[in-house]
Amino acid sequence: MKEIWEHLSNLVDAEAIISKGGIYLVFFIVFAETGLFFGFFLPGDYLLFLAGIFCATGLLEVSIYHLLATLFLAGVLGNYVGYWFGRSTGRRLFNREDSFFFKKRYVYMAEDFFKKYGGMALVFGRFFPIIRTFAPIFAGVAKVSFQKFTLFNLLGSFFWVMLLTLLGFFLGIKFPGIVHYMPYIIVGLIAFTATPIVIAYFKSAKNNFGQNDLPN
Repeated sequence: MKEIWEHLSNLVDAEAIISKGGIYLVFFIVFAETGLFFGFFLPGDYLLFLAGIFCATGLLEVSIYHLLATLFLAGVLGNYVGYWFGRSTGRRLFNREDSFFFKKRYVYMAEDFFKKYGGMALVFGRFFPIIRTFAPIFAGVAKVSFQKFTLFNLLGSFFWVMLLTLLGFFLGIKFPGIVHYMPYIIVGLIAFTATPIVIAYFKSAKNNFGQNDLPN
């Protein structure tokens, strides 16, 4: 178990991913997190944010235009893969057994989110861990039209990449010394992005508890 935890800790170390793997590894991580059901634990929001900072400070040697285009493409292609996967598996995904890399409750969470926001879930969901991974999969399960999915896919990837990457980039330009505070930034971003999911989890648990208390 210790070895698994160490492996995952290294895998989600966004700073190491960017500084050692470069833009191609960043592309793969964003693609996997937005398209493969086992990619939900990968760094998404803060990977974009840190990529922007590293680009501004020269630690990632690519232009901001190249970086934005690469991340946008990764986000779009990843969602297409998730959509295709959901469309091909259909409701069978809901019968899949839980495993280390798959939890059925994540699919139900994405389903609830999608029912609440419709197609815009593919835009809003980009900013929420887990939802970001499973929303396109559920869109495929729900047989959302390809044209409609494409529109929201492009919009979601555009706003997600532009907002977070450019925020990091301009902060890096304004405060170059920010690179010395990476651990604090990462912890803060993880806490910020995980808060909505934690709240949703406890609300769901509370509702389930209340339903279980109802008389038959």
